[in-house]
Amino acid sequence: MRLAASHALDRKALSEAETLGASRPTGNMVPPKFEFALALEPHAYDPARARKLLAEAGYPNGFDAGDLYPWPPYSAMGEAVGNFLGAVGIKSRIRTMERAAFYSALASKKIHGLCVCINAVYGNAASRIAETVPSTGAYSYAGEADIDALYKQQARETDPRKREVLLHQIQRTLHERVRFAPIMDYIWPSGVGPRVAEPALMLIDPYPWSAPLEDVKLKK
Repeated sequence: MRLAASHALDRKALSEAETLGASRPTGNMVPPKFEFALALEPHAYDPARARKLLAEAGYPNGFDAGDLYPWPPYSAMGEAVGNFLGAVGIKSRIRTMERAAFYSALASKKIHGLCVCINAVYGNAASRIAETVPSTGAYSYAGEADIDALYKQQARETDPRKREVLLHQIQRTLHERVRFAPIMDYIWPSGVGPRVAEPALMLIDPYPWSAPLEDVKLKK
């Protein structure tokens, strides 16, 4: 069913609608420029296969997936995801929340159903997955013993090459199990004024804000 949900998402269309195509569709929750990242292609947009997978899972007419929570303030994106899922038979109800209430409910594990969630933790692959993958993560809802063991092992590993192997194994396992359905590396379009020589946009990739600020330069 999780694979069906991933095949139901038109990531390119979501990028076009949300960020005029600036965001890159991805198959991994770890951006490709991060240290220890594993390159993973997103599942293809294939509604027919999604319906076939649902039928094989025993849901030829789809099923009710419950509530769908968009991470504030990305309500429009949440509605678009809900529409794509609904088109193949995965029915849901959009539940929007004020940002502070959402964070509180997410951290206290009170959100159930689906979440169009955002991960903005920077660093490397280990830090990116720290909050959502291991069972000890602040926003983790579904820890798995083998992944927890690998995460603890990589944290103790001092050899970068061995650590990379462990982190690649975690990312590959998450992809194979479709524990998440990554959508895109979020990058919004930015306007640059005529007085700016170097806006410092995307010097940190994929960081949508202007940074590092000390690299911003004005024209003389």
